[in-house]
Amino acid sequence: MKAWLLYAERDFDWRRDERWNEKTLTQDLELATLYRAMAAGDEFIEGVAKSVVPVSLDALDDILYRQAILKDCLGHEATVRQMYAIAVEAQETERKSFYWGLTASASSVLHSARDLVQAYLVSLGKLRRLADDEATSFESGGFRRFFAMVGAELTDDYFASIKHCLKDLKFNGGVLISAQPGRGNKGARYVLRKPHEPDPNLIRRLLARKPPSRTFRIAERDENGARAVSELEARGVNHVANALAQSADHIKRFFAMLRAELGFYLGFMNLRNELVKRGLPVCFPVPFPAGQRKQKFAGLYDVSLALRMEQPPVGNDVDANGNDAIVVTGANQGGKSTFLRSIGIAQVLLQTGGLVGDSEFEANIANGIFTHYKREEDVTMQGGKFDEELRRMSEIVDHIGPHALFLSNESFASTNEREGSEIGRQILMALLDAHVKICLVTHLFTLAKSLSDDCAFPALFLRAERREDGGRTFRLIQGEPLQTSYGQDLYRDIFTEDVGEAGGAARVREPSPGVQAW
Repeated sequence: MKAWLLYAERDFDWRRDERWNEKTLTQDLELATLYRAMAAGDEFIEGVAKSVVPVSLDALDDILYRQAILKDCLGHEATVRQMYAIAVEAQETERKSFYWGLTASASSVLHSARDLVQAYLVSLGKLRRLADDEATSFESGGFRRFFAMVGAELTDDYFASIKHCLKDLKFNGGVLISAQPGRGNKGARYVLRKPHEPDPNLIRRLLARKPPSRTFRIAERDENGARAVSELEARGVNHVANALAQSADHIKRFFAMLRAELGFYLGFMNLRNELVKRGLPVCFPVPFPAGQRKQKFAGLYDVSLALRMEQPPVGNDVDANGNDAIVVTGANQGGKSTFLRSIGIAQVLLQTGGLVGDSEFEANIANGIFTHYKREEDVTMQGGKFDEELRRMSEIVDHIGPHALFLSNESFASTNEREGSEIGRQILMALLDAHVKICLVTHLFTLAKSLSDDCAFPALFLRAERREDGGRTFRLIQGEPLQTSYGQDLYRDIFTEDVGEAGGAARVREPSPGVQAW
């Protein structure tokens, strides 16, 4: 039995190796906040989110497959949570009550596996009844296949047959084993035999002739004899014990996989419920093939920021369809980095088959998501900040390919304007020439101006909006780069000059509520 709710025809690799840039992506896009919201206090679901979300889907059909299943989950939340509870119950039953396979005794393995399968039958029965009641109300191909599999595998005949087998394996009438003399007159070819079914007629059963047999009894204190009989029984039941243990393990893996795959969708249900509770819009993104240049949204906001704030963050409307690059400039603390992060998070969520924080969102699939953000100096650095930036960029270039998405936040700002702009321009033009899609936030006016004046690739230029009084709206508007980032606004807001008769003295006051480090 296979759940196959994450992929149409295969299981998810839960033992995968960590992606080379997974920690960087989690740090730059603040995905840890997202994972906690998806978990809603369930550590298992948080672990599932950390395993699945970073593995981007690059096939359109795979994304639509998961979206259809998630839509079913949102429409039947109580049923899906009930299915998840059944899987959890099955795993807890095995974990708390059964420890088969810890000894070398075939009899111990057989008895423990038999009891475990008996316990699993309760959970399998609940799953079958739920499928009978709810299957017809689900519309996605994934759930329809799953419920069809449950109906085909968990039939009434299956349950009757398994119960009958488990009853026989209790060996209430003793163990029937056949053997043949082998080399040195030692026993060989031990086979566990199924006893004949007793005649249902009691009188015929009492009057029937008994088959010829030879009987011997072991003395109560004959330890060697008892050990020999035990070894004889173990040889006979060994194959059956292994087969039953494998059956129990198969059911165990099925429930483990079902819990994990449902946990992924429960995570998005929890995330959606939390965002809706905060009055924020969510939608299913529209994916396009990687070769197209699609990037359009209405009210896109930073989900991680929204989960940390009490009030809703400011969203942005952008139509960048047909552009290879988005270049963002403008006032300091105007929402540029937040905007970049919102694009990155939305792309990650799109390519995991989930919901995004927006009213409308469409984008092409990216063959990899790469981030290059400025870093503060710390003790782990082996060189200067600029040296560290170049090393990270070199690592990205080693892994990036056509139709990837590259998010750059103030790259190469650790050197001077002229050098940083020239290096940045050469790298960006090489990436664009390699068909990489770019979203760039920069304070390097020389770089932004050169891209605006002389760029062989279509690009959209956005600017952080600033009111005439210096206030920030945290919205982005279409506009050419300006030579200033209006740092003096922040200076005036934080420092006010209070010059008295005796001379000048700087008075420090708290930032106004309008200036927030978003």
